Amino acid sequence: MAIAEVRPKLALVVDDSMLIRYTICRFLEDAGFVVETATNGLEALEMLATLEPDIVITDIQMPKMSGVELITVLKSDLRTAKIPIIALSSLKCGTKGPAEDARADFSILKDIDIESQLKTTLEAALG
Repeated sequence: MAIAEVRPKLALVVDDSMLIRYTICRFLEDAGFVVETATNGLEALEMLATLEPDIVITDIQMPKMSGVELITVLKSDLRTAKIPIIALSSLKCGTKGPAEDARADFSILKDIDIESQLKTTLEAALG
């Protein structure tokens, strides 16, 4: 009888802030994820040519290619359209901003409570 190999979940974190990338990566690695990072949407798209992440977490405002543009490309490509996407936003609750218009599956705020928000959102996104 063959034993099924269980691969760890793969996350792609896209943010131009080194501090945010570090915080999210540390949280995800502690939760058992393998994590790859990119600093902007263009870099993420290059990586997605060879990666098949279980989830993408992206900032909305970045240089070269914004998170809104990245999400639009991912959702329009059959290969990546079903990947859950979490948009990171600096806007306060109740403020309609780019994250709500980006077609992301989930949105969280960049604030002191980011790890708690990540935990709740990951459970909703991946079960």
